[in-house]
Amino acid sequence: MNPGPDSSRSSTWLAVTILAGATLLAYANSFGGPFVFDDVPSIVENTSIRNFRAALSPPSEGGVTVSGRPVLNVTLALNHAISGLDVWSYHALNLLIHLLAGLVLYGLVRRTLETPWRDQLPRCRPYSSELALVIAGLWLLHPLQTESVTYIVQRAESLMGLFFLLTLYCFARATAPAVGGALRPDGLMDAKPASRRWMVLSVLSCLLGVGTKEVTALAPVLVFLYDRTFVSGSLRAAWQRHRGWHLLLAATWLPLIWLVLGTGGNRGGTMGFDVATSLVGSWLTQFEAVTRYLGLAFWPHPLVFDYGTIPHARLGSALPWMGPVLVLVSATLWALGRRPVAGFLGAWFFGILAPTSLVPGALQMIVEHRMYLPLAAVIALVAGAAAPRLGRCGLLAAGAGLALAAGTVTWQRNAVYQDEVALWRDTIAKRPDNARTYNNLGRHHYLGGRWDEAVTCFEQSLRLDPGMPKTHFNLGLAHLRAGRPAQAVAPLQEAVRLLPRYFAAHLNLGIALTRLGRAEEALPHFATAYRDDPWPEEVHFQWGVALARLGRWPDAIARYTECLRMNPRHVEAATNRGTALMEMQDFPAAIAQFETALRLRPELPEVHYNLGLAHNALGHRDETIRHYTEAIRLDPGHAPARLNLGIALAQAGRLPEAIAQLAEAARLRPDAPEMHANLGVALALAGRTDEALAAYQAALRLQPDDAQAHYNVGFALLEANRLVEARPYFEAAVRLRPNFPAAQDILCRLREMGPP
Repeated sequence: MNPGPDSSRSSTWLAVTILAGATLLAYANSFGGPFVFDDVPSIVENTSIRNFRAALSPPSEGGVTVSGRPVLNVTLALNHAISGLDVWSYHALNLLIHLLAGLVLYGLVRRTLETPWRDQLPRCRPYSSELALVIAGLWLLHPLQTESVTYIVQRAESLMGLFFLLTLYCFARATAPAVGGALRPDGLMDAKPASRRWMVLSVLSCLLGVGTKEVTALAPVLVFLYDRTFVSGSLRAAWQRHRGWHLLLAATWLPLIWLVLGTGGNRGGTMGFDVATSLVGSWLTQFEAVTRYLGLAFWPHPLVFDYGTIPHARLGSALPWMGPVLVLVSATLWALGRRPVAGFLGAWFFGILAPTSLVPGALQMIVEHRMYLPLAAVIALVAGAAAPRLGRCGLLAAGAGLALAAGTVTWQRNAVYQDEVALWRDTIAKRPDNARTYNNLGRHHYLGGRWDEAVTCFEQSLRLDPGMPKTHFNLGLAHLRAGRPAQAVAPLQEAVRLLPRYFAAHLNLGIALTRLGRAEEALPHFATAYRDDPWPEEVHFQWGVALARLGRWPDAIARYTECLRMNPRHVEAATNRGTALMEMQDFPAAIAQFETALRLRPELPEVHYNLGLAHNALGHRDETIRHYTEAIRLDPGHAPARLNLGIALAQAGRLPEAIAQLAEAARLRPDAPEMHANLGVALALAGRTDEALAAYQAALRLQPDDAQAHYNVGFALLEANRLVEARPYFEAAVRLRPNFPAAQDILCRLREMGPP
């Protein structure tokens, strides 16, 4: 950055060193902060940042922070290329962006102060270097900036701020006064012809800002005001002298409009005149927002991560906040005519806040990161007014003291971001009526698998605001993941009642109903989810599961097939399709499907088990035994695989191996009668009658009403020549199953032998 003619290169580098060192110290503890809140959908779940070409087309659905902001998305892709999802590089780039923005602000203030103009502020000119240092330093270190720097995805604000400031700085460089130029009657100096290089850089910076955040729309307006205030002396002169460049800057609104329309014109349903529940309420809330912002600029406590949705539905509730704002707006309008420098700073403050104040948001009404750039105007106005009164030494002393205090509070605030639970609890302590904060804390517990803690938070959120469909959805999802589908149904039903096209709620409601054996009720919800879901592969899969529960195998196969068409690597769909093909008795096709699943995930024991079943149905004994054995190797506790392997080995005449597998199956599942029954058969075939009898009796104890179990015990007793004991078991078998020829035949022979 090239300093003004009255400043030395050494003082510039000293200022840069001081600003960089102080900023690094204040933010040194920010590098370990995890991804929180909007970081998750915009970074962790944002697949477009995995390569630079895709990053140019950020996701437009869902209203994520990167929607319609390709430049922001590309910077996140750069971080992903450097460190994947390791947060250090994201924080490092955020801090670098913030520091560069502060240095550009330093250069802009210094260059502007060293240019003669007609307002009362020439009194600040002797302190231009010191004043620029104080303004930039306090702006860099102010705790109000932490949300734009430490909260990773709010790089949207700081990066936009950098490009916004660069737009102004490059314009200031392009229109710098001619060396030795004469002072005009209006108090301004003759300017040299605008530098084409710096003007091009100004337009390019504005264009990059447009691709970063929509607030850059104000940059052309403020450049025009800057031209009028510090360069040309009047709006007419500014237009006459630099009309072409102002038109080029205004032309950046065209790509901005295109980007906004790409998100549906309302940032995915999160911001716009068509998403506000109360337009007047949203506007009235902004009086409180602006008043709070100004208060935090002077006394940054309490800093709140999420204020929640707090519309002032009535004029009376907003009146206490309206007075200061209306007075300051009026003062700004007056100053624009009578005190252009103060008017420019007022226009900077209110103008940059205008888009987010006038365009209502569905979620965020008071957000501290919106003060990233407006804060510079507040600091500049106060410091500029104080400088002539304090003098050079007093200004530096006051600036150093305030910077030390600001940096200390910034360090403390950064510590809160190091743990997401601490961040949300800090927010709850400051805004205990914020329902969304409880929802977000519950979401954190949910992602950590702490289902009960998540449920507690979601329920508290709903007590504060029962009209939040996403919280009802989260509550239902937590119950579902905790294995409580019955408790998941009611909140999921409420979610779809409040938001009828909430496809994720329909999908998970269908899953819950299917698990409860209510698959028929689930089908309409899958149909709705399919209609509204832009990525319906999971809908097809779960729909197939429900159809399979109903025994509608052809329909289930069709859904699994569609899921695999969309995602050929969906292993569960491939496995389930193979199972459905087996139910249709199409064993060759089932085997081919299972082998496809194995190529995707060769370590899945269930797939080997299913392959064993399919090969067994076709009489492929060796393949049957091989796959059952592999299933057991991968999962030694797979009791059904051991049972079927034991049966297959017994059929192959390998009785000792069969008995070992069946005994282990019975040990693993002592409550399953079929395990004991099949073990008894193998033991009987091996001539181990007493052991077979014990196994049959174990099966009978578990299934006393089963005719076959009675028959097996009776037959074992016959083999042991214990005829008297055997007869009651055959009688019981016939009583339980009158049409049981084998039992009837043996019982008839026993009766012919006479009474016991």
